[in-house]
Amino acid sequence: MTFDPERRMWDAHSPGVLQLPSGSVVRGRALRDPMPDGPSPDFGVYLQGKDPGGFDWDSRWVRWPDFWLPSDSKELEAVLREVLRRCATERVEIACTGGVGRTGTALACLVALDGLPGDTAIDYVRRRYSPRTMETPWQKRFAKTFVKPGSLL
Repeated sequence: MTFDPERRMWDAHSPGVLQLPSGSVVRGRALRDPMPDGPSPDFGVYLQGKDPGGFDWDSRWVRWPDFWLPSDSKELEAVLREVLRRCATERVEIACTGGVGRTGTALACLVALDGLPGDTAIDYVRRRYSPRTMETPWQKRFAKTFVKPGSLL
C-alpha cells in the first residue's frame, strides 16, 4: 500500500480504499482477514454485534449484528460524521467481519453524508468498493433513506 506521510491518508488506489465524492478517502476491510500491509489507521470504526476489543489506535464500536442494521442509527450517524471529518486528514477505516454487508452499508451512508442522494450513494459504493455491498434488502433500504431530504442544510 502506498502511503504519503505528508497527507496521512490512504492511497486512493489501494485495495479496499474508497475515495468519497469530496476527495477524502476511507478504507473498508474485513476483520477476519489479516491486517493489510502498511501503516495502521489513525481511527477505526468497527461494526460488530459484540465489542471487538481494543485496538492500538483511536476507535469506535457500533453495535451492528451480522446481516442486520445498527442497533442505534443516531449513534451510527454521529460516528460517520466523525469519520467524514477525520478522513480528510487522517487514515480512517471502517470494518466488519467480512467487510461487505455492514461495511458497505456504512460506506454508502457515509457517501450520502458526503452529499450524494441515497440511490446514487449505493451505486457509487457498489462501483468503487464492492458490487456485493449491502447484502440484505433492509441494509439497502437503510442506506437509501439514511440521509433525510434537507437534513444536510
